[in-house]
Amino acid sequence: MSIWGRLIGGAAGFALGGPIGAILGMMAGNAFDKKKKNSFNYAQISQEQKQQIFTISFIILAAKLAKSDGKVTNDEIHAFKKKFNIPKSEFDKVGKIFNEAKRKVYGYKQIADQVGLVFSSNKILLEEMLNNLFFIAASDGQISLNEVELLRSISESFSFDEKTFQRIFQMNLKDSSSDPYKIIGVDRGDTDQVIRNKWIELNKEHHPDNLIAKGMPEEFIEQSNKELAAINLAYDKIKEIRSTS
Repeated sequence: MSIWGRLIGGAAGFALGGPIGAILGMMAGNAFDKKKKNSFNYAQISQEQKQQIFTISFIILAAKLAKSDGKVTNDEIHAFKKKFNIPKSEFDKVGKIFNEAKRKVYGYKQIADQVGLVFSSNKILLEEMLNNLFFIAASDGQISLNEVELLRSISESFSFDEKTFQRIFQMNLKDSSSDPYKIIGVDRGDTDQVIRNKWIELNKEHHPDNLIAKGMPEEFIEQSNKELAAINLAYDKIKEIRSTS
């Protein structure tokens, strides 16, 4: 069964407790250490729960993002359904969460902070979530200034520095306007070996097998593959610029 067919519990939790309630409702009761404030043990929840938490968190943040420039366009909704292979039988269920997220008084910042806490020990999934949010923002042909600022704020909630934000941002620009050094996350003055090591590190982190093992649903892999392709293209460009093999 696809991840979309396993979200009924999350949808019910969302309707009862708002966005944060939806996320918390998907977790095993022992995952939070009640004696320590803001302490969450990611390792204590199952692989299926990890995937559900990732998916519901993404739906909610995507809805908040789509609403950030004043309206949710048909392009954004179509892109969401198509990109993430949502079966027609699950449209109503996913749409319920998406629409509730648009209407609820809970701000995106509360959600982003909560998601950042849940995945604090698994930064690669937070990177993939932000990367997929950039795709939603660009689905209507351009990323508005409001969307960029909201994405930057989400990045801060995920405890990413500016270099990490720029790396993800640059990967989602058109090829001709992107900076290959920023995509790799290195400085122009770095040595060839430093750049190569970073490229190898990124390839290992963003490999589909690694992402799925860490809890990302397979439905989100397509965008990560494009991210990996952008990383490799950027590295090839840097080698061309430097005339290295």
